[in-house]
Amino acid sequence: MPQSPQSPEWLIDTLGARRVLAFGAHPDDVDFGAAATLAALTERGVEVTLCLLTAGDAGGFEVGQDRAEMARRRQAEQEAAAAVLGIKEVILLDERDGWVEPTPDLIRSVVRVMRQVQPDVVMSPHPERAWDRLQKSHPDHLACGEAVVRASYPAVENPFAFPELVEQDGLAAFKVRHLMLMAAPEERINLRVDVTDHVGQKLEALRKHFSQHPDPVRMEEFVISRLRRIHAAGTAEGAPEGHAEDFHWVVVNGPETFAGF
Repeated sequence: MPQSPQSPEWLIDTLGARRVLAFGAHPDDVDFGAAATLAALTERGVEVTLCLLTAGDAGGFEVGQDRAEMARRRQAEQEAAAAVLGIKEVILLDERDGWVEPTPDLIRSVVRVMRQVQPDVVMSPHPERAWDRLQKSHPDHLACGEAVVRASYPAVENPFAFPELVEQDGLAAFKVRHLMLMAAPEERINLRVDVTDHVGQKLEALRKHFSQHPDPVRMEEFVISRLRRIHAAGTAEGAPEGHAEDFHWVVVNGPETFAGF
């Protein structure tokens, strides 16, 4: 049976999504994967924080571009896009665009942010490669997903994993409850969110990343078509047309979880 699209209220009621932390390897990653869902949540009072691993300085289509200038440009674009979605805080880490790896140092940085924000739900690119459309499985995306998953369990909830975070920064161990992983392989998708009322905000956020879109009209057509396909995949034939974003939902710590099991 297809997974019917859930409402944003369902995320709030079922997942207890009052605070969300979304990770992306580059500016625009989260906007492509979950912008409409995040817009729907912030509209309902959910606090969303965005954390980028890189400034995206290896992106764009201008030959001979200055990487430092591109980093500044993309950071400004992301902050503008975040404002469209109601996201008030954008955190930027210092990983190198194109060379992200799930190293202990990166996992420590991710754990630090998680303990600072203490989210109910963590979003991230998926750590598994999707062969149906390889472009959504950029190596940096996979590495970001792997680092976030490793941080989510067990590192963030283990006070012995990075004791300096407790001793020096006062950041106590914290349990992540839910993961919503974007750009998942089709066979992993088990959650669709109806975003029919928030497509405009998603497109507006994506338009802010103007340095990345040599053909913005085609980009928007692709995005809208995909949102329709995702919605249709979770509804019966002949149902009204709508738009949805999809995720691999993972319960990290639920009612039946005890002592790390």
